[in-house]
Amino acid sequence: MESPINAGLLRSKFDIAMKDGYDKSMKISVADAKNRLPELIRAVEAGEPVTICRRGVPVVDLVLTKVGTGKGPKFGTLKGRITINDPDWWKPMSDEQVEDFLKGKY
Repeated sequence: MESPINAGLLRSKFDIAMKDGYDKSMKISVADAKNRLPELIRAVEAGEPVTICRRGVPVVDLVLTKVGTGKGPKFGTLKGRITINDPDWWKPMSDEQVEDFLKGKY
């Protein structure tokens, strides 16, 4: 069987890096990453670790995000657990109550 490189199946250095990456991880420069972001995202989705390097020094690893549950908050889960001590807490204080509050009586 002919190698993919000889068969012309790999189009660029990027494809070669994906196929035969060092340390089982693709390393790519910032400039190449900027130009090939959709391809890098597809590689990460396929399980390929991608490391973006600046001047040969690893800076960022692209990793697959954990899939969320897709569930939002459940409203009403605290029903019956919240107690309101003063049902009129939201009403404005009277002048007398304000004076008492400022004197430290509340």
